[in-house]
Amino acid sequence: MNGQREGVEEQERRILECIRDFIQERGYPPTVRDIARELGISSTSVVDYHLKRLERAKWIERDPRSSRGIRLTAAGARGLGLGEIISVPLLGDIAAGEPIPVPSSDFSLLGVEETIELTRSIVGDPRDLYALRVRGNSMIDAMIHDGDIVIMRPTPSVENGEMAAVWLEDREETTLKRVYWEGGRVRLQPANPTMAPIYVDDPRQVKIQGKVVMVIRQVR
Repeated sequence: MNGQREGVEEQERRILECIRDFIQERGYPPTVRDIARELGISSTSVVDYHLKRLERAKWIERDPRSSRGIRLTAAGARGLGLGEIISVPLLGDIAAGEPIPVPSSDFSLLGVEETIELTRSIVGDPRDLYALRVRGNSMIDAMIHDGDIVIMRPTPSVENGEMAAVWLEDREETTLKRVYWEGGRVRLQPANPTMAPIYVDDPRQVKIQGKVVMVIRQVR
């Protein structure tokens, strides 16, 4: 611990580092049970006791409405060498497989309760970023599996071969694919040799909602 963390007990230091590592690996905070399991602490009440001390010391914040409501404060993040913590809204699911029908408000910020915790050093410019949970395995050769999280940056267009969230306007369906503009049609290419591409003959029906800038892989 450096001078900025004087008075924090060894167990609390370990808990802070556990929160840091958990967020970096998974993109969301641990629960009390997660911390107990990661550190080999037999009692969740012991973890809760130290979390309350860390909260009083302003190293963390806790939302009592969420089991994953633990957040490192700016002071806590700086003390652990993380830099600023960025909360990216998790807006819902996206299909990496056959397109699935979703309401046009699927990517609205209204009512967002879940967020993904990242550091500014990882994401760079955090403006307008949003996260989607992947459903399906059409992008497994791009190392994106069912249940993973993709971090998206809004953009109305992408270059050939870039991975994007695509809204198929005539079908009212959304999908995650690599996009190829091929003259008068668009090819939406999966990264799975067992799956066929989707061809859209009218490019006007393809609306790019954002491109993938980062993948957070879930522990399996």
